[in-house]
Amino acid sequence: MKTRNLTVAALGAMAFAVPALAADSPTTTTDSSTPTAQQQCRTERTGMGADAFKQAYGTNKNKSNAFGKCVSKRTAKTEDAQAEAHTNAAKDCRTEQAGDAAAFTAKYGTNKNGTNAYGKCVSSKAKAQTNETVAAEVKADVNAAKACKAERKDDPAAFKAKYGTNKNKSNAFGKCVSATAKAQQDKPEDTTPES
Repeated sequence: MKTRNLTVAALGAMAFAVPALAADSPTTTTDSSTPTAQQQCRTERTGMGADAFKQAYGTNKNKSNAFGKCVSKRTAKTEDAQAEAHTNAAKDCRTEQAGDAAAFTAKYGTNKNGTNAYGKCVSSKAKAQTNETVAAEVKADVNAAKACKAERKDDPAAFKAKYGTNKNKSNAFGKCVSATAKAQQDKPEDTTPES
């Protein structure tokens, strides 16, 4: 009887724990407007094409693990973007609040006395920056895949020699996409006004 009660109690506790764990899974975001890692990978796969996507992310013989590898990468990148965005948003909100506290409270406060203004400011700015960063990273990956596909088409042997790092150079496409996307993201944005 004691064993049965303990089993029922353990199952009951797990029933409450599972939804809590699911909310913290790495492919789930707390902000519904930020695409999940799976959504980001689907966008990349559509933009690159299925074959290029497999070559960019797949690490096993038949590249069947490409989607999972992409999800792992996009999860880590999204978490990094969220952390950086939160830090930046907190600084921006402190500066804005110091400039005109009454206007700040009126703009962001949603409760009776506006005491939640700082949190609402940080949340909204962090979400916007995270979404912008994630969209830019996905776009950079897709553009990099297209550039690498063109480069590989021009001279496949030279392409493998340039980018391949494993024994048979079969990882050349993925290495090219990674390096090209990073270079695109590291490039300073052109801030000259258009005429």
